[in-house]
Amino acid sequence: MAIRYYLSVFPLEALIASQLEPEEFGSYMAIGSRKGHHENFIFMEVKGEFGSYFDWEYARHKCVPHGDGEPKHSVYLSIYRVLEHIPLEMLGSIFLVTRDGKPLELVPAAYESPAGSPGYYVYQELCPITPLVVSILNPFDFAQYLCQYRHKIHIPKVIFTDLKIIDFNDIEHTGNLGVLYENKIEHLKDCIDVVTHRKDKLNKTLDRSHIESFSYQGINRGVYLADGENLVMYPMKTLEELKEKHYYWAQSALII
Repeated sequence: MAIRYYLSVFPLEALIASQLEPEEFGSYMAIGSRKGHHENFIFMEVKGEFGSYFDWEYARHKCVPHGDGEPKHSVYLSIYRVLEHIPLEMLGSIFLVTRDGKPLELVPAAYESPAGSPGYYVYQELCPITPLVVSILNPFDFAQYLCQYRHKIHIPKVIFTDLKIIDFNDIEHTGNLGVLYENKIEHLKDCIDVVTHRKDKLNKTLDRSHIESFSYQGINRGVYLADGENLVMYPMKTLEELKEKHYYWAQSALII
């Protein structure tokens, strides 16, 4: 059986070897073999072995079928500083897996700058750090801000998503955002006020660590992968696409 490699993005950053196909792997990681633990799981395909940072020989030695022929589900190769050591060109599709193991594949596409912004954005960073941030920077500029070495605080690579924004003039009809902004409305307004009125403040943290409130319902345009100079976009499916082609995933994700 062939060995596949996956980058676990959420809830844990890790490089994992497996003999499972992507859909099977996502379901296994979300549900587990004993069906007792359920959680959203986000991962990316890694296109193959590269370089010498990771121990590929260990993967080949350990990732072998069980005695009864069942494929090996997972062999962890690293759980620390994984993303930064994987070249962008070695990363393929990203999969959003629901708590009951249903995967949605998003494929990479050329980045397109958003139109019609209200003057700010809300980003959920997913890997390797997880703050919820309000920013006046568009996705490309936000990625550069996080990853450029000229800044005192930076990270080599980042995966994040832009989130849907509340219509404060019609909150009840904003749409289905899950519990993303629950108990954060006033703080959200304060953060928006800071980044839109202070020239020295481009970003403001809305929440430092409570990423468990993140849900697929809140994803706006898509998921982004960046190293500062480069930005790859994984466009989110439209509601019409979800209804027509991915109905059961959208239902599981509580989007429809």
